[in-house]
Amino acid sequence: MQACDSIAAIENGKAPLDAAMLDSMSTGSSFIVDFWKQHYLDEFIRLGGSSVKFLVGRSGSGKTHTLLLLQQQARSCGFINCFFSAKDVWLNDFRQIYLQVLDSIDLDDLISRLSGSVINRMGYEPSEVPAGKNFITFLSDSNDYDGLTLRYLRQHLREAFLDNPMMDNDFGQIMSMLVGSQLGYPQLDASNRDFLVSWLHADGTQKIPAIRAQGLAPYKITKYNARHMLRSLLSAVSLAGYSGVFVCIDDLEAMVSASPMDQVHYTKMKRDDTLESIRQLIDDIDSFHNVMFVFSGGRELVDNERFGFKSYQALWMRIQNEVVGAKVNRFAGIIDLDKAERQTFTPAMLVEMSQKLVKAVGQNLDAIAIDEADAERLLSQAKMGDVPIPLLVNQATLRKLQNTIKEGDNA
Repeated sequence: MQACDSIAAIENGKAPLDAAMLDSMSTGSSFIVDFWKQHYLDEFIRLGGSSVKFLVGRSGSGKTHTLLLLQQQARSCGFINCFFSAKDVWLNDFRQIYLQVLDSIDLDDLISRLSGSVINRMGYEPSEVPAGKNFITFLSDSNDYDGLTLRYLRQHLREAFLDNPMMDNDFGQIMSMLVGSQLGYPQLDASNRDFLVSWLHADGTQKIPAIRAQGLAPYKITKYNARHMLRSLLSAVSLAGYSGVFVCIDDLEAMVSASPMDQVHYTKMKRDDTLESIRQLIDDIDSFHNVMFVFSGGRELVDNERFGFKSYQALWMRIQNEVVGAKVNRFAGIIDLDKAERQTFTPAMLVEMSQKLVKAVGQNLDAIAIDEADAERLLSQAKMGDVPIPLLVNQATLRKLQNTIKEGDNA
């Protein structure tokens, strides 16, 4: 069933649902995927940098496909992946982006890793602590627990979280308490722990007096401080030993759609708020560490002057490619996949793409991929029409497969 769904997705210009099929049929992706892996994931982002990129292109040009491949590469480089669609999540409130990133992280694993980093700072190995025991119990059993050791533990917790200039005060205090409880000092009961975790998840039902009772400053996570909270979360992710966070936001063209029937419908005010939120993220990105944002959407984002990026000059001035040459600049803020495909694809690559697709979905069928003559024709057709090359190849190959299937059914 999954293979059939993947074939249907491919024919309609969407990325295959099956991860193995996605990887096996990828051709020409090294132009963006390998380049960004080498220069961003392996180097700049992992070493503490941050970046915001945009992918635009026609439907079927490979935007989602590229994002999924980038996520595979990010995962192999030790990054936490966050992937969501602008069709499902409101982007005019940055708190929603913060929550999506938080939900992509296993909080228990994060706390465990942070606890291990504190144990290392104390001069021990996390593996030395027996299963079922916390660090304080382990120290007591080893006769290493005394007032001086406890002082050092408090000092390391303070340095990692409370005195961390990258962390919000309440965020750092909550992380200190959660990590300390994992280590055995101080112990938190289940209700207090749940309250602290709920605060991290921007629980709007919490009352200010209850927040103050936890020893926290009396405020909540809102759209106004969500970027600072995300910066705090990224600091914790880095301390935990991850390379960083790779955030993909797909289907950004939903913001431009004028149809009131869409699940997430952006009015002019919400669209402007979204563009302003992205503008603020770009302006603040240098204060972030170990994170890469990739926004992906249709060509209308740059072509539609009424609803797209150009309608909000404060954002467009920051992301437009000021120097436009014949070749695609892979370091640019906006990558045009339509232009990239014309620069990248050759007849031989189209044939290889078709052959990989046949191998991925053909199984035991006697299917024939396109040849170089077909590839030349498709390249010429792509120059004259509105259908991107990957979609043309997929449709041409799948039609041949479908013909083979029908002939087999009629035999």
